[in-house]
Amino acid sequence: MHPKSTRVSFGETIAKIAETNPQVVVLDADLGKSTMTGEFAKKFPDRYFEIGIAEQNMIGTAAGLAMGGKIPFATSFACFLAGRFETIRMSVSYPHTNVKLVGTHAGVAIGEDGYSQMGLEDIAVLRSLPNLTILQPADDLETAAATEWAVQHSGAVYLRLTRQKVNPIHTEGYRFSPTQADILRDPKESRIAVLATGGVVYNSLKASEELEKEGILVTVANIHTIKPLDEESVRSLAKKRHTLVTIEDHNVIGGLGSAVSEVVASSGISTRVIRLGMKGFGQSGSPEELYEKFGLSAGKIKEFLRSLPH
Repeated sequence: MHPKSTRVSFGETIAKIAETNPQVVVLDADLGKSTMTGEFAKKFPDRYFEIGIAEQNMIGTAAGLAMGGKIPFATSFACFLAGRFETIRMSVSYPHTNVKLVGTHAGVAIGEDGYSQMGLEDIAVLRSLPNLTILQPADDLETAAATEWAVQHSGAVYLRLTRQKVNPIHTEGYRFSPTQADILRDPKESRIAVLATGGVVYNSLKASEELEKEGILVTVANIHTIKPLDEESVRSLAKKRHTLVTIEDHNVIGGLGSAVSEVVASSGISTRVIRLGMKGFGQSGSPEELYEKFGLSAGKIKEFLRSLPH
């Protein structure tokens, strides 16, 4: 298996699913080449709706299609979708419409386009809404499985995807379960657990593998479902370890780190939670340069984990 952007995985999967599910439709806001919905548009032109640079209208149209029995996937950059919060609130969340929102170009690792195109606050905004599941797959196989699940799920979903290619962490036969965290490594004597999501999961896994060679044991959990969070797994990880470290390509306020902190605090567990992620605006640069600068590369994660008491 080769590295692949999760937006590419989504585009391939949704076009394949639509071959046997005529209710699936796709809406775009003048970004079809970027959201990778071109294959769907070629195969099913009568089920593909190019709305133009009008995300609010796209979301409202998707809600109407959902009420008419369709399964609409409304796609755009993560930052542009989250920026239409009011429309999502009133047309998707409040009336319980079966709309699937797909936000690509999530995080600082979109690279050279710079901050104006980066979804760095989208989880924080959308996590506040009732009746909305938030999924952030970490690789190709998980994206395909999450997309298939979203089609079958009756309810609103936000699917958060990468622009950059991500390395595979799963093998054929992987089964996606939105109710259960994906534990990738769990050394028996580890006292630190990393909870990572999306594009930084591979970096976290690589850092832990390299630290094990030094005798430092770290548990790694892939949190593919941010809402509803697998609270039972979070509590279980917290009870057995003195430190949880959340790692995400998103602002540390309102994202995975906040969600995990809320669970630990409300459970009365004394485990320390450290949040690694963005704490301000992004910049322009290659994905590799930006992950290094903002402490999200495998090397920087390894350095940070090594600095903690074990």
